[in-house]
Amino acid sequence: MCSRKRRKTTSHQPHDDFKQRCEARVRSLGLPKREHLTVPVLCNRLSQLRGRPIQVLGLPLPLGSPDGLLIETEAQDFIIYEARLAPVHQRQVVLHEVGHLICEHTTETAVPLLTELFTPSLDPGLVRRVLGRDHSHTDVEHEAEYIGSLIGRKISTWSSERTRTVPPEARDLVARLSALDPFRPCR
Repeated sequence: MCSRKRRKTTSHQPHDDFKQRCEARVRSLGLPKREHLTVPVLCNRLSQLRGRPIQVLGLPLPLGSPDGLLIETEAQDFIIYEARLAPVHQRQVVLHEVGHLICEHTTETAVPLLTELFTPSLDPGLVRRVLGRDHSHTDVEHEAEYIGSLIGRKISTWSSERTRTVPPEARDLVARLSALDPFRPCR
């Protein structure tokens, strides 16, 4: 006779509800299949749903600032990401900000950084004390990150361009690395 310990079952109800709610939001967007979904296609779809354009901008942001910002205006939305990040990190930052758009989160935490960018003579510490703090560990931030990750799983690539120009000095290295992945031909 074999004896086994019974596993304790724990309820993950709040976490399951969170996941289901986020997955439902992503499904409701009616995104195209993976092979046709890119960041520009995603932003065009969201622009249609929101009734105003979304512009994605890579900018060198001040030291200590967030890696991304969402700025919503009456006429247009802007997603700004730190241009000096690695491309994969840039994409996740953009998708995180897209998560805020999808969830219709408010954008008041960006006010101190915007003040620093556009009115540099004001003390950033004073602006933060007066207007509030960055709440990067809040439920809102977790929700935006999870939504961004869900979309990231569905997305094909950062752009629709599939081939890249390889500088002559890197061709040998790229050819060797490409040999490891037979599904991505290198030119």
